[in-house]
Amino acid sequence: MSAREAPVGFVGLGAMGGALASNLVRAGFEVVAYDAAGPARTPTGARWAPSAADVARAAGTVVLSLPDGKVCGEVVGDLAGARDRRVTHVVDTSTVGVTAALDLAALGLAYVDAPVSGGVAGARARTLMVMYAGADADCARVEPVLDGLSDRRRRVGDRPGQAQALKLANNFLSATALAATSEAVAFGRAAGLDPAVMVQVLNASSGRSGATADKFPDEVLSGRYASGFSNTLMAKDVRLYLAEVARLGGARSVGAVTGSVWEEFSAAEPGADFTRVYPFIAGG
Repeated sequence: MSAREAPVGFVGLGAMGGALASNLVRAGFEVVAYDAAGPARTPTGARWAPSAADVARAAGTVVLSLPDGKVCGEVVGDLAGARDRRVTHVVDTSTVGVTAALDLAALGLAYVDAPVSGGVAGARARTLMVMYAGADADCARVEPVLDGLSDRRRRVGDRPGQAQALKLANNFLSATALAATSEAVAFGRAAGLDPAVMVQVLNASSGRSGATADKFPDEVLSGRYASGFSNTLMAKDVRLYLAEVARLGGARSVGAVTGSVWEEFSAAEPGADFTRVYPFIAGG
């Protein structure tokens, strides 16, 4: 049976998971999918399964797109404990942190740590970055599935948790840049500058970042505030980053400031799009 003839399981069909599962369908995979919210989220062309255990019995490789390490642990436990299971490998695209990834890798299934960056729009366009880590044999086994998820992939390590470390570093930088850019644009506006002009000049100058290149033009200046990623999730990711930094004994002076901004924002407006940090910082 070829890689694309073998069923692939998918658990977690939120905005990101639904887009990734759809990519697998379009890449020619038979996809067996489950989501705790019910079958309504099942992508066109995928087959609904009534439980994670049913996915485990149908597919050799299962992709996860779940909110946190606790939920991932419950699902991987269900997969590993399923009677007559077929599953042997898990590809985890969730952001769970280094410690959780190590715990998940110890639950009895071959585990490839594969968090993603680029948002739902990037997933749909297949420009999403899939950073993955795991043992040589495990990564080779799931490579066709990784190919089905996105056109941009990079193996970053040989053991689970290393991709999580890079994803947390990435999200910390993204969170810091967006908060700092929001503060800088608010300052410029107070001085009488046009925010659109500011962003154009910053993008041609040394202050350029993902915040100035994408988040401000697409979401903030347009007033859309609809990137598809919440402030609650960003606060969670920065929290995970800071916990791992503390565990490893690293520097965290900038991280502490960034973390406090996102904790305050998520507490004030829980579930808001994370690009709304600009009006939160600017005061309206």
